[in-house]
Amino acid sequence: MDLAREHELSTSSANPQAQIRLLDLAAFDADLDRLAHRRRTLPEIAAADVIAGRVAGLNDLIVAAETELSDLTRAQSKAEADVEQVRLRSAKDRELLDSGRVGSAKELANLTHEVESLGRRQGDLEELELEAMERAEEADRHRATLAAERSGLVVELETVVAARDAGLAEIAAAAHATQNQRDQLAAELPADLLAIYTKSREQHGGVGAARLHRGRCEGCQLELTRADIERIRSAAADEVLRCEECRRILVRTEESGL
Repeated sequence: MDLAREHELSTSSANPQAQIRLLDLAAFDADLDRLAHRRRTLPEIAAADVIAGRVAGLNDLIVAAETELSDLTRAQSKAEADVEQVRLRSAKDRELLDSGRVGSAKELANLTHEVESLGRRQGDLEELELEAMERAEEADRHRATLAAERSGLVVELETVVAARDAGLAEIAAAAHATQNQRDQLAAELPADLLAIYTKSREQHGGVGAARLHRGRCEGCQLELTRADIERIRSAAADEVLRCEECRRILVRTEESGL
């Protein structure tokens, strides 16, 4: 064994029962880590983000649809006004033509030609008016479809957000209770042992102490060598040991197989 590591293994001591309680502390920490993972990976969080993104996308589409509808409505109004203007002028000319007040044949021919031109012009404008009206109606239906889809998504989002918030609240309550238990236990442990555990936890993936169970370290799940077993057997009961492989605090119990 490396002399520096051998020295490290033999420089700390703590009451055996206090060492065993490190396993309870490690269990609390594992629970807190699992709760933190659940908080980060709660399915409703991702689902809410996806739906919110779809709602935002629909909002943009609805704004574009409403802009298009507004433009088409203005075009329809202009077409209607143009048709009405030509219709009024044509009606006035027809009234004059029917009144018999036109004296010369030339004026009569000109007026007749204008009435015919206005009739053709009115027909063309009415086609434009109808086309504008149909396009406006289609744009309005499209906007209504988008709005209905958005309304459905908003309801779905509210449901998912409620489930997300309930899940987060449940996790927060469990974490609060576990943290209180953890803090209470930590306060009862020797400060130097707690410091060793905390440093080990920081250095070894959040797991600071592991049980030695039937010759196997439950931290790295590796069997100890015969030499390590003999070393542990000969160690004082209050010596704070570490696994040779994963370097976590190795806690001895009645089931350690020594």
